[in-house]
Amino acid sequence: MGLRAIAVYSEADADLPFVREADEAVFLGPANPAQSYLDAAKVLEAARESGAQAVHPGYGFFSENAGFARSVIDAGMTWIGPSPEAIERMGDKINARNLMEAAGVPVAAGTREPVTGLEEAVVAAAGIGYPVMVKTAGGGGGIGMGVARDEAGLAKAFEQASRAASRFGGTSAILLERYIERARHVEVQILGLADGTVVALGERDCSVQRRHQKIVEETPSPGITPELRERMLAAAVRAGEAVGYLGAGTVECLVDADRQDFVFLEMNTRLQVEHPVTELVTGVDLVEQQLRIAAGEETVPPQVAHGHAIEFRVYAEDPKRFFPGPGKIDFWVEPSGEGVRVDSGYTDGNTVTPFYDPLMAKLCVYGETRAEALERARRAVADFTVTGPKSNLPFCVELLEHPEFVGGNYDTGLVARMRA
Repeated sequence: MGLRAIAVYSEADADLPFVREADEAVFLGPANPAQSYLDAAKVLEAARESGAQAVHPGYGFFSENAGFARSVIDAGMTWIGPSPEAIERMGDKINARNLMEAAGVPVAAGTREPVTGLEEAVVAAAGIGYPVMVKTAGGGGGIGMGVARDEAGLAKAFEQASRAASRFGGTSAILLERYIERARHVEVQILGLADGTVVALGERDCSVQRRHQKIVEETPSPGITPELRERMLAAAVRAGEAVGYLGAGTVECLVDADRQDFVFLEMNTRLQVEHPVTELVTGVDLVEQQLRIAAGEETVPPQVAHGHAIEFRVYAEDPKRFFPGPGKIDFWVEPSGEGVRVDSGYTDGNTVTPFYDPLMAKLCVYGETRAEALERARRAVADFTVTGPKSNLPFCVELLEHPEFVGGNYDTGLVARMRA
């Protein structure tokens, strides 16, 4: 696109490939995010000093921070993302849930006001009916979520969510919703165009999770009917229209065990980690579209989805218990071949530090059919070699032979059952 890319980096990331690949890289400070990536003043100063005209927040740290978005705009730069108001409205899960319900998007039975104490939670859970999902009203990524099947379980889950809320969400507010057994986690990719139109670019199935954190995503979802897909995409467009959404965003939903209906879960007002699978089946580069939309340009019309794509998140973690396993990478060999795409952040000699998320790479495969994508995935996973830190690649091998996943008949409890 002819744009100059300026990266920012911390002391811990100084040797990583993105620093070398950028046209310019600005040092922010120590590994501690509060002194580097989460120091808004330092990031804005880096943007000013380098002459940046726009700021792209990626999909972590400031990506869903309305205050930072306002700071960028106030500094006279273009914010590559939705408006600060849209981020705020969808960032609070309770407010988002109420807004979606008003817009005609299905929601699960749950609390319409913040729950701040256990006694209040007990009363609310009795009204909703067990089991209930307990989660923080702010923040994302499944942090602090817990399922309560009775009052004793509620006390434990409420304490866990409250701790996470204070640590990550900046608020002690808790949300309770009816827990859907054997649900599939399916999300819809939307684009809010410069002319105000909101379009949907298909769905992604994100049901392969550990501790409510995604590991594998695929599109199209093998677990929903064409009729349900049509309803979900229409609801996602209504969700985007309700907040005047601009740019790339994701409407996340839960599909019930009968695969007949769905409810709104939350909206991510940013690019998703799993965006490559949508790109592979639609031919639409979502990051390019983000940049063009933010610049007010006419954008490429959405393409008709074709084929099947799967993404495997390659983490530096124990493949059995999924605990982080940082360390120096001695040997790094990425797979290649038809239908294989690898988005990686590391290479030989780099060190995966304990300071940030242990995601090392995203291994994506494409096939004309799901069967072809699975076969290419088996070869690509087998050919991906990482030595030094722990890796979840052995888990990916195991998953690709598991009958539930191979058959496409899985849900969010799959990984737990594999490790039971």
